[in-house]
Amino acid sequence: MDISSILQGGYQHPLSRSWQAKQQLTKSMLMYPIFISDDPEASQIIATLPGQRRWGVNKLEEFIGPLVKKGLKSVILFGVPLNCIKDARGTPADDPSGPVISAIKKLRSLFPSLYIACDVCLCEYTDHGHCGYLNQDGTIDNTPSVARIAEVAVNYAKAGAHCVAPSDMMDGRIKAIKRGLIDAGYGNRCTLMSYSAKFASSLYGPFRDAAGSAPSFGDRKCYQLPPSARGLARRAIQRDTAEGADIIMVKPALPYLDIIADAAQLASDHPIACYQVSGEFAMVHAGAAAGVYDLRAMAFESIEGMVRAGATLILTYFTPDFLDWLE
Repeated sequence: MDISSILQGGYQHPLSRSWQAKQQLTKSMLMYPIFISDDPEASQIIATLPGQRRWGVNKLEEFIGPLVKKGLKSVILFGVPLNCIKDARGTPADDPSGPVISAIKKLRSLFPSLYIACDVCLCEYTDHGHCGYLNQDGTIDNTPSVARIAEVAVNYAKAGAHCVAPSDMMDGRIKAIKRGLIDAGYGNRCTLMSYSAKFASSLYGPFRDAAGSAPSFGDRKCYQLPPSARGLARRAIQRDTAEGADIIMVKPALPYLDIIADAAQLASDHPIACYQVSGEFAMVHAGAAAGVYDLRAMAFESIEGMVRAGATLILTYFTPDFLDWLE
């Protein structure tokens, strides 16, 4: 056998196998998505998301405290307004007494070292369930939508968020948010993480159930990217880096590993995030429950694929599990 044919000597030991990775998965690379209810005492099971709950702000200390002790470094907050009055402009999104701003302040006081990101979108808070203002024909009115989204992002920064992450996919919202942060004095104090390549995926169902954010009519295909649109994703990534994004995100993750790799190449000087979305998480659990594979092994395989593609930050509901598994 030719000398150059021998590869197995390089990965015959568990330690040498780990050296084959360009980057190792660490706890600090994991960001935990958390659903914050406007019921302060909530601890509500989410049936479609195994092991996940909607949490009230008064329950955050007992929930988050043990995870911080295990090494949790960052969270991203999603508001779940079940008891408020929704309207066309998503007024509850930045209500000072609403779930997100209340949770920011609570977590900042309880866990000063915890990094707090906030999803910025209007769909959970509008009475129509879309991510911005609507024209009379039901289409998105982009300009006022962007202005409102930027307003919400700035108010999260003022409340103490370390990072704002717009997920709406409106054209121009990164530039508007960056300008808003700068004008409010937060340009150097708050990270802007863009959902740059967010696809119109079938994998968001459990999330929409958890957050109550399903549109009341139509779909989001006119602003989220078509699943086949690699070129559009590349253009969106380049646009958002030019408009001032500090972190570039791809969502979902596993079906779009090529887009993660594109992002790592196009935005090579930026952190690259990806979101292992609710449907991906639920699928991994469902396959394990059906005996198709071992849950832990498949969770690692899925996450390591994202790291291999170039992700340096991974938003995943598996974060509490990995805090144990990576010990």
